Amino acid sequence: MATSLLLHRSEAPPAGDLVVSADVGAEEWDRFVATCPDRTAYHEWRWRGIIERAFGHRTAYLAARRDGAIAGVLPLVLFRSPLFGRFVVSLPFVNYGGVLADDEPAGAALLAAAERLGREGGFSHLELRHLTHRFAALPCKEHKVTMRLRLAASTERAWTEMDRKVRNQIRKAEKSGLAVAAGGRESLDAFYAIFAHNMRDLGTPVYARRFFAEVLDALGDRAVVVVVSRDGAPVASGIAVVTGDTVEVPWASSLAAFRSTCPNHLLYWFVIQWAIERGLRVLDFGRSTPNEGTFHFKQQWGAEPVPLYWEYSLFRSAALPDLSPKNPKLRMMVELWKRCPLWLTIVLGPHVVRSIP
Repeated sequence: MATSLLLHRSEAPPAGDLVVSADVGAEEWDRFVATCPDRTAYHEWRWRGIIERAFGHRTAYLAARRDGAIAGVLPLVLFRSPLFGRFVVSLPFVNYGGVLADDEPAGAALLAAAERLGREGGFSHLELRHLTHRFAALPCKEHKVTMRLRLAASTERAWTEMDRKVRNQIRKAEKSGLAVAAGGRESLDAFYAIFAHNMRDLGTPVYARRFFAEVLDALGDRAVVVVVSRDGAPVASGIAVVTGDTVEVPWASSLAAFRSTCPNHLLYWFVIQWAIERGLRVLDFGRSTPNEGTFHFKQQWGAEPVPLYWEYSLFRSAALPDLSPKNPKLRMMVELWKRCPLWLTIVLGPHVVRSIP
């Protein structure tokens, strides 16, 4: 089957052929995404605006058509960084992205179009964050998993099925005087203060507050801010996002000084109850590195690891990119960042992290 790659214009292809272009609108895009069983929240059109407004990156949203109807989509974010160079990611700053397609020819056409865009634009590589190993010929990292828990039908059953140690830690949090509540935009300052503090302690540049504001504004009642407090002072917080029958917690943090009181356990137990009451079926704890601390924390709830496949098309280098904190070249920067005053990391962090996908 012939495939045309038209990134800047659209024309009528022969019947049955695939044509890939950026000639697509929000409504048509989202209608297609809603039909895909492997869609994620981040494939929705609204994430294009979130990333463009919060980070200032250019995007290219490609659609493959067959006889005029969409057969696949691929959202791309184009990085031009003085720190780390030029590259293309689907999708950065979040856990998932990549190709959604009805069939292999449509997926292959989207990949070919993205590779053409990358080569002609002088980018070093293309990164696709998939939940399956979609393109066998591409080099792939399998260094991360997401942790998913199938939710019980009732909160009572969820409690009885939970590991006894986890139940004890939830009780400890309650006996320590911790309280938990859900909010929206009005709770963003509490969340961000904790998140920024935790990122500094990890040696990781923090996202701008505007990023989370854009997420909450764009998602409306599909996003909730959960805050755990002690004597009225926030000590842990997370943002939960609903897609279909799944609630995901992509961002959560707690203050180290209060971790002995188990605020994270109270936070996630609240999210589980909140999700079950709304008829949701799955809790996605977000991505982790196997056998590290956050992995074991999520595993104790009964969450199962689901492999993540980050696939690469390399244009100007034979080596896979590595912008992780474990990269020896970045280790000194991580240690220096941990020693910076919190206020300085909040000022500088957003300028740095916008280049780290």
